[in-house]
Amino acid sequence: MKQGFFFILFFYLTITATIFADESLVITPEMHHLRISGEREWSTFPETPQADELLLSFQAKLNSTESTLLLRQVDVKLSWNVELNKKVLGKLSRDGNDLQFWFSVPPGVLKNGKNQLRIFQVGKPTPDDIRVGEISLFPEPVQQALAASQLTIEVVDGLSGDLIPARITIVNSEGTLVATTAKSNQRQAVRSGVIYVSEGKTEFGLPAGQYTIYAGRGFEYGIDRREVNLKAGENQRLRFKIRREVDTIGYVSSDTHVHTLTHSGHGDCSIEERMITLAGEQIEFPIATDHNKQINYEPLAQKLNVRKYFTPVIGNEVTTRIGHFNIFPAQESAPVPDYKLKDWTAIFNSIFEKPLVKVAILNHARDLHSNYRPFGQKHHLSQAGENLDEWKLRANAMEIINSGATQTDVMQLYHDWFGALNRGLFLTPVGCSDSHDVTRYIVGQARTYIKTKDHDPSKIETGKTIQNFVDGKVLLSYGLLTQIKVNSQYGPGELVPSSSDLKVAITVSGPSWVSADEVCLYANGQLIRREQIRSKTEGGVKWQETWKLKRFLHDCHLVAIATGPGVTAPYWPLAKPYQPDSPEFEPLVVGSTGAVWIDADGDGQKTPAYEYADQLVNQHESDLSELLKSLEDYDLAVTMQAASLLRSRGVAPYDSKLNHLLQDSPRQVQNGFNIYKKAWRASQIARQEN
Repeated sequence: MKQGFFFILFFYLTITATIFADESLVITPEMHHLRISGEREWSTFPETPQADELLLSFQAKLNSTESTLLLRQVDVKLSWNVELNKKVLGKLSRDGNDLQFWFSVPPGVLKNGKNQLRIFQVGKPTPDDIRVGEISLFPEPVQQALAASQLTIEVVDGLSGDLIPARITIVNSEGTLVATTAKSNQRQAVRSGVIYVSEGKTEFGLPAGQYTIYAGRGFEYGIDRREVNLKAGENQRLRFKIRREVDTIGYVSSDTHVHTLTHSGHGDCSIEERMITLAGEQIEFPIATDHNKQINYEPLAQKLNVRKYFTPVIGNEVTTRIGHFNIFPAQESAPVPDYKLKDWTAIFNSIFEKPLVKVAILNHARDLHSNYRPFGQKHHLSQAGENLDEWKLRANAMEIINSGATQTDVMQLYHDWFGALNRGLFLTPVGCSDSHDVTRYIVGQARTYIKTKDHDPSKIETGKTIQNFVDGKVLLSYGLLTQIKVNSQYGPGELVPSSSDLKVAITVSGPSWVSADEVCLYANGQLIRREQIRSKTEGGVKWQETWKLKRFLHDCHLVAIATGPGVTAPYWPLAKPYQPDSPEFEPLVVGSTGAVWIDADGDGQKTPAYEYADQLVNQHESDLSELLKSLEDYDLAVTMQAASLLRSRGVAPYDSKLNHLLQDSPRQVQNGFNIYKKAWRASQIARQEN
């Protein structure tokens, strides 16, 4: 074994067997834990792997025709080669799900006597805990090896009886997504254990055995489930009925971050497959956002007969070295924004000078790309929404839940957003999938519901819907839907007139296969009420209640957030964090509202915390004692903005006079300055380290 960071540890398992006609050879019946280097990714794995690669020896005979290698893999994130007798058959599927994956073995690769199978990570040695095993060889090509029995499936709407687009999920008794003979075509998109159907029907073969099959259609629909026991030579017909369970009248479902392998060059979902998955997950207003390209879904959606299910919008993920920004609508023939620019001023000028563009979304602000993290401590103070490089963020929306790049702490980006709102950046919150794949990351799993006319998904009023998005008239869904009405009338993106008290009605909805257990209400980013709830088991409204609030002393924004246990079932599993902060992770479903603004001061405007703080600092800048007294009538958000403004004017968070005066200030004022001081110190340490 080599010493140091890089080491090679071979794990040998020898099985003596021979392939006979129509019989499979089990190379290993076990699952093996592999990791090439570093500490474990997730606490669900042992601290020490069995090996850094898998090397298996077995006895076989020369294959004169194509054979099939079938294996099971779990939690594969990076690139792992599968090599038989030093010939690379392919790579494991880069997919975190528990699934079967097959490889074609060309004639002559197997040899008489001893053969060797090797599975090993390629590329830069990076920790990637995987499990792989249950490996078998079949003497036939895959279409024969997997076709012992046949299934014919139809999925219909439970009310109308009409065939509808759907996702069909097939697992074995272990809960593993199984390989089938189904192939992608112009009517279906196929991966191991998953078949998206645009016309509601499919037919395929699979080995004899016991299976559980699910049919669904994204967040708004229920799940139909069947247990089947297939015998060799049998052909079964199954009809699944699913119905809409979540009422979203007045809103359209949108995924603002959608990719294809065809145009982005990574992932595995072709543009043809993307049209089918959008219909199968019931995304009514998809935004095409391939990297630095402006792609029109319209012609292909028409050709594949799925245009009736959605209204597509041309967009672009402007992928720069200092942040990624989704823009829309875009003109297909127009020049793309200059993604090689090196500062935000130039980038946003290039974005908004392009024809039609109304929206610029700051994507995955906590993720590291090109060694730059927009909302990392080095560049950004989350608590005050303050850019430390003095760059102006001209985006008008921000991703809060990206189901393809989730955060370890689901609330992190919410707090970032609250800080931005308090700073005066009126950003529409966004839920999206960032999906490049058919099943690894489910398109539209996180989504944004935009207030608009929704009677016909093929005829959505694009201009009005986009304007409502810009105005913040949205709801975010990642397995739940949370709605809010203030004083029976005002919702997200709207301004509530001043009143003596407030009645805040909150409704949490979801399908029957999701539950909620907590609802929180935030004012200016501060938690003002939390309630543990018991949600109903049936699909539809899970919980609703009206809370009475006292009049606020100044303007603020209200946001309601519901959470519940994460979905782990194979028909809609939540992905693990893309860039985790910890090996510990608890998946959660989330439903949240956009911001409702309370016009407490009665001036008819949305006044953010920053403006109140700016007025107070200008009024009392020469008298710190008076400034601190004036802050007694304002909330924590205003106090933190005041601390930020003082720092920018030369009064450091550690100023001795300031801290002496704070000792006699109310607890709320002390807390605001202390939070800012702690955040400022952390940012300075981060900047020095980099």
